[in-house]
Amino acid sequence: METPQNPSAGAPSLAPLVAPVISVSSPPSGLAGTTVTLTGSGFTNVTAVTFGGVAAQSFVVNSSTKITAVAPPGAGSVQIVVTTTGGTSNGVGFVYTTATPVITSLMPGQGSVAGGTTVTLTGTGFTGATAVRFGATSVPFAVVSATQATAIAPPGVLGTVNVTITAPGGTSAGVLYFYVSAGTLTSVAPNQGPLSGGNTVLLTGTGFTGVTEVDFGGRPASSFTVVLPPQI
Repeated sequence: METPQNPSAGAPSLAPLVAPVISVSSPPSGLAGTTVTLTGSGFTNVTAVTFGGVAAQSFVVNSSTKITAVAPPGAGSVQIVVTTTGGTSNGVGFVYTTATPVITSLMPGQGSVAGGTTVTLTGTGFTGATAVRFGATSVPFAVVSATQATAIAPPGVLGTVNVTITAPGGTSAGVLYFYVSAGTLTSVAPNQGPLSGGNTVLLTGTGFTGVTEVDFGGRPASSFTVVLPPQI
């Protein structure tokens, strides 16, 4: 009597698909664009690496136990997850940090001790700024963009003071701002002219270094030149 044949006998067995596991991510925090190394197991046939649900800018499967991935733009604390044909991994934490702001220039870099000068700060990392200070004095300011802000200089004393900006990434290094004497106008020659304007007027006085504007009744002059520190 023949023994019934088992149709499955001798057929190759398929290994069960296993979901990946992330055990360590390094570094655990950083800026967008940081390359993060994931160590774990089951990193075969990887289809996606996400940071808080956002696809990594790129990733490389180095081995079944190691992946390097580039963090996409994000904020706060997120979970890194690896997806393969075997399933989705556990999540490991990654905290987005923000670059410390940097001031590269002030324009103008000086102003009257009386204060009131509008100063443009140029640099990086200004998004979300919470304070601008001249020395220890907080001043009114406005963030124009991630690279530019404006602030109103407070009254000061002759000399220099450090200007800083504080944002989520920290407080910038200080950049020097120079306080100069308030200008004093002693004479105007001639002291009259046609309604149509256009005549040249010589102004004599003190403290004319770093002049940014000359006004006639609140209207700026068409042009001006500082001839010597006592004359414009």
